[in-house]
Amino acid sequence: MSPFLIVIIYLAFIGMGLPDSLLGSAWPSMYPELGVPVSYSGIIFIIISVGTVVSSLLSDNLNRRVGTPKITFVSMILTTVALLGFAISHNFIFLCIWAIPYGLGAGSVDAALNNFIAMNFTSKYMTWLHCMWGIGATMGPVIMGWSLMRSKWNTGYLVIGILQLLLTIMVYFSLPLWRDKNTVFKVLSGKKPPRSLSLREVIDTPGTKAIMISFFGYSAAEQTVNLWASTYLTRMRNFTESSAAKYAGLFFLGITLGRVIGGFITVHFTDEQMVRIGQGIMGAGVLMMILPFGPKSNILALIGLVAIGLGCAPIYPSMLHATPSHFGADRSQSIIGVQMAAYYIGTSAMPPLFGMISRKINLGIFPWFLLLMLVIMIMSHERMNYITRRWKFFRESDE
Repeated sequence: MSPFLIVIIYLAFIGMGLPDSLLGSAWPSMYPELGVPVSYSGIIFIIISVGTVVSSLLSDNLNRRVGTPKITFVSMILTTVALLGFAISHNFIFLCIWAIPYGLGAGSVDAALNNFIAMNFTSKYMTWLHCMWGIGATMGPVIMGWSLMRSKWNTGYLVIGILQLLLTIMVYFSLPLWRDKNTVFKVLSGKKPPRSLSLREVIDTPGTKAIMISFFGYSAAEQTVNLWASTYLTRMRNFTESSAAKYAGLFFLGITLGRVIGGFITVHFTDEQMVRIGQGIMGAGVLMMILPFGPKSNILALIGLVAIGLGCAPIYPSMLHATPSHFGADRSQSIIGVQMAAYYIGTSAMPPLFGMISRKINLGIFPWFLLLMLVIMIMSHERMNYITRRWKFFRESDE
């Protein structure tokens, strides 16, 4: 496979990460101008996430019909249009409208590229793939913080939209590189590609429900930090809006650094071990935000954000990369599709739910909410490991 192709895939993932952290970092400045309650960010987030759930569930059929390169190109067009739409909008309703292509552009390409890497590359390439997402997600709040200091939040979306447009053009001219490379079934040693499974067949596969819950818990924690960290730092830690927007990017910096390092150490650990290491580091970061540390509490809270990011770093790519091993290469694309759907359901449901709960109580419950999601993730992931080990044993015994 051409080394330029993996570079293109990595750059595409940077493009996917660029807009993912914008709403959370910009929202403290957006909602007063739009004249809506602070919790309304959850509405935009839900619309985006519903679109990603739908496109994730369709990813298996789309990938078989049109292929990964075309999915990547069209998805990036949709995201670019949505970002430029955000840049020219000054009304909450218009933001909701532009959120539709924003969401539809994310789900299917995410599932298709993840499965492509999982089936054709080792674990370190999957980790570095998501490191590229982290680079984009880290750049997003930095660009938005710069825009807030010099102009308005619309400028941040405009800059990211232009960068996304340039990446989309690059992907278009790279399409010939995918020729004769767009098969995720080569690991089947020449066997006929398996048929597409129905949603019921996928969910009934042993271990699928458990791994879906684990992805749900992970996304709930990750995206709650994404959407609410900046607001939490502003309201509970007394940071300015521009400082909070930049410091919220520490979470994504932690993810990025963790995935750079993780790519080198995956050769020494299994995917399951990498997940457990990440969960432990993530738990330590949450505790830094919970425990009282006197006058140094704000500094430790920021360190906690970095630690949570470092902990998240290996979890998501390692769970994805382990999919063919746990469920079989013939089911991998279908399983990854529902995993991504579960991820985006968590994304759409839990950050808005946190917003409603925090409005009734206060934003101080932020780290406790993260701790609860972490516990759910750990328990369901261990349950999945147990079920798939037994299923694999019985399948091998039958053969």
